[in-house]
Amino acid sequence: MNEEISKRRAPSADEPQGNYVGIGLVNPKSPTNVGAVLRAAGCYGADEVCYTGSRFELARRFATDTKQMAEKIPLLGVDDLLALVPQGGEPVLVDLIPGATPLPDFVHPDRAFYIFGPEDGTLDPALFAGVKRVVYVPTTGCMNLAASVNVILYDRLAKAHRAGTAAS
Repeated sequence: MNEEISKRRAPSADEPQGNYVGIGLVNPKSPTNVGAVLRAAGCYGADEVCYTGSRFELARRFATDTKQMAEKIPLLGVDDLLALVPQGGEPVLVDLIPGATPLPDFVHPDRAFYIFGPEDGTLDPALFAGVKRVVYVPTTGCMNLAASVNVILYDRLAKAHRAGTAAS
């Protein structure tokens, strides 16, 4: 998987430190959701989408990337999502776990790498113990992966727009 790292659009250490949005998916199982995540990434200007695990690779040929965003935004299979957080970037876990900040109260970092748990589980605390920023979407039921990505990215855009810092 890691041979795909060369396809990254993430800024390197010697590039300017502007806004950056990366999306990390932990072992996604549904190609439909990954296709919808790519579409959201394109709609909201994300720089890349990375994933771990083998379930998506097994179903990749069935992906539903209806806007062909994988041609514009790298979709990379990797072993370690935290290793991809660019210099100056902040990993942000998106999961319903103790201590998480409700999305309405969350302040998005300028350079964020959002890590979403699997559709049928939660993030492994041992793997992400060092991550300080955790957010959840307060709902009365659980949303699927693609819906969660859309809500987080929309919230980021809406708050930047209100603050007058949204990219035009």
